[in-house]
Amino acid sequence: MRFDVITLFPEMLDVLSAHGITRRAHEEGRWTIRAWNPRDFTTDNHRTVDDRPFGGGPGMVMMAEPLALAVQAARSAQEAAGVGCAKVLAMAPTGAPLTDARVRAWAAYKASGLVLVCGRYEGIDQRFLDQCVDEEVSIGDFVLSGGEIAAMAVIDAVVRHLPGSLKDASAQDESFAQGLLDGPYFTRPENWRGAQVPSPLLSGHHAQIARWRREQALRRTLAYRPELIEAARTRGQLSRQDEVVLKLAGEELRQVAQTSSEQSGDA
Repeated sequence: MRFDVITLFPEMLDVLSAHGITRRAHEEGRWTIRAWNPRDFTTDNHRTVDDRPFGGGPGMVMMAEPLALAVQAARSAQEAAGVGCAKVLAMAPTGAPLTDARVRAWAAYKASGLVLVCGRYEGIDQRFLDQCVDEEVSIGDFVLSGGEIAAMAVIDAVVRHLPGSLKDASAQDESFAQGLLDGPYFTRPENWRGAQVPSPLLSGHHAQIARWRREQALRRTLAYRPELIEAARTRGQLSRQDEVVLKLAGEELRQVAQTSSEQSGDA
């Protein structure tokens, strides 16, 4: 997999090939990266890449032409390297949320290449987004100083799904792989500061352990991401036993909420 990143701060990307799973996968040749600075595609003495927004308002806006030329150069380099028609992704808070499904689709993308555009300042000229970008991506409902951290999140997430980067079981068992959040994990010692490891995990009974983990995943997902439960239900991924667990967990959550509300009223 090849990643070409359009960024004003190429040095920020060095961490990806220097640490952890992405470093090992990079050393094994499972992915490569190249940064392209839009300033290298300007023609004025000041290497200007931004200007004031039409209509007024705070901040500056990234200009379309330097970005478009940088994307063009990146695509040409990818084609020369044997990469097909790469998708162009723009990191933007207005983009569609980054999800496990999107990550897996990009990891399996037949062209084996992505161009990631990192915005800065107030935003990017919309004409560039309309004409040169295939998808916009947001990593959450908040604003960063620039798109580099978001781009690194995309690259890290995609690399994890490239064949050989992880043990297959690791990717299959983590959160979202089965449509639910992952359950809790524990390791030694069995008793830490008075807190004991749940007994099912110490039983050595594989079926019992699997049931406990499934129940915990359902409970955690219902508590923190209930929309994922509805999506799993729509896809037919929940069994009758799952529904029994969810019904009991829902009643417990309502009791906790009611007790908390009563205590707040007393206060």
